[in-house]
Amino acid sequence: MATRVIIAEDEAIVRRDLREMLELEGYEVVADVGRGDEALEAIRALKPDLAVLDIKMPGLDGMEVARRLQAEAPVAVVVLTAFSQRTLVEEARDAGVMAYLVKPFQARELVAALEVARARFDERQVIEAELAKLRDEQERLRERLETRVLLDRAKALLMERFNMTEPQAFRFLQKTAMDQRARVRAIAEQVLSGELQPDGSGD
Repeated sequence: MATRVIIAEDEAIVRRDLREMLELEGYEVVADVGRGDEALEAIRALKPDLAVLDIKMPGLDGMEVARRLQAEAPVAVVVLTAFSQRTLVEEARDAGVMAYLVKPFQARELVAALEVARARFDERQVIEAELAKLRDEQERLRERLETRVLLDRAKALLMERFNMTEPQAFRFLQKTAMDQRARVRAIAEQVLSGELQPDGSGD
């Protein structure tokens, strides 16, 4: 399947040349627009693999489009500029831009920039997915630790106030949770708050 690209460039001639270059290289240009706000709408709607954005455009500039995309609809972005400045490079990086290209350029330079952007974007997506998994695991471990602490406190309270052994206290928590179809943690919280007490049977 061909890589899908959206072009945003306010100069019609440059836009046409970009489309021709990309289509000759086997890319599928799903839209080409002349304004930044139109680019944002097209990318949201069409969800391309890559977006080629000129820096200077009416509506929204390419950098602002890239910033908004990074927050709501991540896509591999290449920006086009007439200037090569360090501050611009840093700003592009902070906006989530994966590659930039200084005008004028040849088709091979454009393709190279697109390939770099796609590779960097894919790598970032993998890293972010791994980080999300780590955060989920960390949250699960935190919840397990909190549950263990609550259970220990609830067992200690039952043992102290109701003369239960530790196995009896645990069975009470476990059986009550099963009977109420609730989590053991919720039952422990009820015991600790005084909402729930044993019936005095001690088992």
